[in-house]
Amino acid sequence: MTYHLLNAVFLAGVVLVVLLAERSRRRRGRRHPVRATAVTLVVLLLLTAVFDNVLVGLSIVDYDPARISGVLVGVAPVEDFAYAVAAVLLLPAVWELVGAPGRGTGAD
Repeated sequence: MTYHLLNAVFLAGVVLVVLLAERSRRRRGRRHPVRATAVTLVVLLLLTAVFDNVLVGLSIVDYDPARISGVLVGVAPVEDFAYAVAAVLLLPAVWELVGAPGRGTGAD
């Protein structure tokens, strides 16, 4: 299995949860915090780039070249960034679906 396929399966589940959360958010008349999500994504991708390059550069983590695309950010394969993207999208979606503490008290 390639990392692209693994990411596709994983991200498909994330997309489903995000779509459910967006539907819930719209029903409540709330908007998605696009700016906050974008800033968080940029910061997390930068941190992931640094951390992953250290891990791969020190040979703590290794990737089978036959299972990656060959597109690298430094020495880290681009496929490794899918988890950061998933985290930025999934955490607020789950938060929306399970109900944030303080909801309905004017704290949102």
